[in-house]
Amino acid sequence: MTDYSIFPKINATLNGCSAVLLLIGHRLIVRGKMAAHRAVMLTAFGTSCLFLISYLYYHWPGHGGVVYFHGTGWVRTLYFTILISHTILAIVIVPMVLITLTRALRRQFDRHRAIARWTFPIWLYVSVTGVIVYLMLFQMSV
Repeated sequence: MTDYSIFPKINATLNGCSAVLLLIGHRLIVRGKMAAHRAVMLTAFGTSCLFLISYLYYHWPGHGGVVYFHGTGWVRTLYFTILISHTILAIVIVPMVLITLTRALRRQFDRHRAIARWTFPIWLYVSVTGVIVYLMLFQMSV
């Protein structure tokens, strides 16, 4: 029998890495370092893909199971507010990232920039709140 309890930590780590890479990638493009920006953003994309694979595997029926948040009062309200916004935006961000990446790889930089200014903050929010959800669910409510 496989112990699936490590997956939430792996997922939070991958989300955290994605967030850091996104910030680095943004800083690089602001400084005009296009090649470095491209490498870092492709790495962020790869890290997010690994997260998604790990997350889906963990939540596949029979693997990870359901974990309940046990906090009460305002912390419970805060947790579900973050979780709901995270979940909705996590669904929204997948096609946005794919479109943004495709436009960059096709060298359609004006179109890439137009969507990237929306993709970046949403992707960053999803990555950061993924770590926050993990901390609240697995570290604070234990």
